[in-house]
Amino acid sequence: MAKRAGFVIGIDGGGSGCRAAISAADGTIVGTSSAGPANVTTDPDHAIRNILTALEAAADAADLPFDAVLSMPAHLGLAGIVSEEDGQKLADQLPLSSCRVSDDQLTSTIGALKDREGALIAVGTGSFVAHKRGTVYRTLGGWGLQLGDQASGAWLGRNALQRSAMVADGLQKSSPLVERLLTRFGNDAGQMIAFAKTAAPADYAQFAPLVFDAADTDDPHAVSLIAEGATYLNNCLDSLALNEHEIICMTGGLGRLYAPWINAAHQSRLAEPLGTALDGALHLARQIVDAS
Repeated sequence: MAKRAGFVIGIDGGGSGCRAAISAADGTIVGTSSAGPANVTTDPDHAIRNILTALEAAADAADLPFDAVLSMPAHLGLAGIVSEEDGQKLADQLPLSSCRVSDDQLTSTIGALKDREGALIAVGTGSFVAHKRGTVYRTLGGWGLQLGDQASGAWLGRNALQRSAMVADGLQKSSPLVERLLTRFGNDAGQMIAFAKTAAPADYAQFAPLVFDAADTDDPHAVSLIAEGATYLNNCLDSLALNEHEIICMTGGLGRLYAPWINAAHQSRLAEPLGTALDGALHLARQIVDAS
């Protein structure tokens, strides 16, 4: 058990922010913190700065010297990491002496499922669906907003604004959701276009709660958008051909909101996640200790 002595670090980073935690060998969390977005694809320089900000704040919360924290085994699960080379490149830019970097899909799946087998639907600013069976792990989606992220907060927000633009052009009927969005931009096409020119996924995702709220009142555009997102998620689940014992967990800021939209064939499989992506990162950080 000597290898388990000391502390480990877990970091979870995405388009809406990053979280850091320092855990003792017995699993007790001694310090946590959060900072700004840490999506490596969207903005790698800011991602590194926000990771270090969160790490320093976690060290303060744990009442540990920052220099000592930098020598602790750490695992970072970050949005925007698409290959082992990406992970190693980022690890080389960090001052951590024992650090591994993966995508946040891996840490989210391990955190939610633990030892169970099945699927994870993760829907936040971005989206992906993962499947774990034995030691085999695969993902669907996670392509980013330019190529995918269907059903995600960013996807919902962007598509809601696209619907609003269609309404402004007289090509579709309006709805309370559309009127609310147009009012946000002063009913000015120029303001909306200027927003879209520089909007990051997190900027679009701020409108996603409005879409779900509007769907609760049967707003036709909101219902249509969420149904389209749910169709994608259901298609992903269908393609996995889950075994009888395999479960489905739904996480992320929007995961639970999509649960009622999942097909009846999958409803009986829904199970509570056992942990978060941060828990998954801490679990993988402990594996660094075990392997040493």
